[in-house]
Amino acid sequence: MSGIIGKKIGMTSVYGADGRNVACTVIEAGPCVVTQVKKEDTDGYSAVQLGYGERKEKNTPKALQGHFKKAQTTPKQHVAEFREYPGEALFVDDMSLGQEVKIADIFVEGDFVDVAGTSKGKGFQGVVKRHGFGGVGQATHGQHNRQRAPGSIGGASYPARVFPGMRMAGRTGGERVKNTNLRVLKLIPEKNLLLVSGSIPGAKNSIVIIEK
Repeated sequence: MSGIIGKKIGMTSVYGADGRNVACTVIEAGPCVVTQVKKEDTDGYSAVQLGYGERKEKNTPKALQGHFKKAQTTPKQHVAEFREYPGEALFVDDMSLGQEVKIADIFVEGDFVDVAGTSKGKGFQGVVKRHGFGGVGQATHGQHNRQRAPGSIGGASYPARVFPGMRMAGRTGGERVKNTNLRVLKLIPEKNLLLVSGSIPGAKNSIVIIEK
């Protein structure tokens, strides 16, 4: 397998082998269940679909109930596909429906992983918070309330319009974000916990995808 589904627990810090205190994120990763195996000859590409988190059967659509029953597992709250690309280590042929996947089957300490999730939504924000504008920087010379204003956004008679993509105020956050090359600092298999260096996108208890 090349990845697993997990849940962000929060942040802490651990001491590395060199004695330095390293900030890290705690992820509860798995155990996941193989809910579908896709192969080149039947689906056009090779991939494994994993399911994570329990879901009440009464809240699961009939089509999904049948999908999970085929894998001989209970309904899952979240599913994600992990594709097998040419040149990578082959894993699809080794997977079967209903098989349980744990972090110890995929990761070892020292691995580098990519973690994808949905960033915290921050609503409608100004240009200073959204794009890092510096603002005017002083309140003298008649500036009044212009410290965090965007300034001019275009020409007058030419081009007589605002160019697309202009950095302005607007809704920010709540987007798909991937943090890459995070080192696996520690594995706690008995509790399904994975500690990775640095921060990852999303709020506490949000769902993330961890890939090698």
